[in-house]
Amino acid sequence: MAEVACGECQFKMKGKDCDLAVRINGKSYFVDGKGIDDFGDAHSEHGFCNAISKARVTGEIVNGRFKAKEIELVKN
Repeated sequence: MAEVACGECQFKMKGKDCDLAVRINGKSYFVDGKGIDDFGDAHSEHGFCNAISKARVTGEIVNGRFKAKEIELVKN
């Protein structure tokens, strides 16, 4: 299980814009292969810029980034 949110807004990662990120075992990675708005409006009340969501993720970490194959949000 991982956490998914905006890397800049929620995980305090350095970046230029709102970007999708995952936190796995306490370490945060920007995501390649999926966009922040692929799951709805990132700036809505429960969007990734305003809330951290739980998700099942598959992919691999390459050069400090998470190469996503699949991200499935889990309802709380």
